[in-house]
Amino acid sequence: MRLERKKKIGRWAAGAVLAALTAMGGACGTNGKSGRSDSAAGASASAERTGGDAPEATVATRSARVVLLGTSLTAGLGLDPEKAYPALLQAKADSAGYAVRIVNAGLSGETSAGALRRAGWVLDQPAALVVLEVGANDGLRGVDPDSTYANIVALVKVVRAQRPEADVALVQMEAPTNLGGSYTTRFHEAYPRAAKVTGVTLLPFLLEGVAGDARLNQADGIHPNPEGSKRVADTVWRGLSPLLAKVAGR
Repeated sequence: MRLERKKKIGRWAAGAVLAALTAMGGACGTNGKSGRSDSAAGASASAERTGGDAPEATVATRSARVVLLGTSLTAGLGLDPEKAYPALLQAKADSAGYAVRIVNAGLSGETSAGALRRAGWVLDQPAALVVLEVGANDGLRGVDPDSTYANIVALVKVVRAQRPEADVALVQMEAPTNLGGSYTTRFHEAYPRAAKVTGVTLLPFLLEGVAGDARLNQADGIHPNPEGSKRVADTVWRGLSPLLAKVAGR
């Protein structure tokens, strides 16, 4: 099982390396098919100023706010917004009867250091649960896993300082295998280590069953297509649904 997972991540690595400049550079300017600025997308997710009719506003005030702080994988690069996994999670939560409002605060090209810098203004409104999907671009850039670990720990501290009422979950990420077995092992282990020292819930690898499968990814070989996004939502839902039930019941 472990060997097969490494093979799949290895196939993903080929696409990831070829797509790295796009994911970390050119893709930073736009989000998905809409061509929206990712900075604007992140700001709107964070600010959520006014808009919509009164019934929607009333529903929002009754719902527990769940913030997904992440990379282009969360932002839904290359997908229509309603097909990105955060929107699919919202649909699952609605079907389950959970009174939660899932906020997509993904930003293309963001590293764990970038997420740490951005966390303050992303959390300028109340949150019942904060989900951290960080580090994918650290792996693409070959960032020292110890730095990724330190940034995750610091990020959890920022969340708890600014939103002490919020539960926190961390999504496991993996590094492409082109940097060698030692690096990928250290990168993998940074997540359970950070989860243990901070006491947050560790969710499964975001791209489990999707990484390395051309049928489930876009042409860049790194970002899920609509079918792959469904798989991602299913993976996240397995670990996240108990937390959503908890915060919705408060």
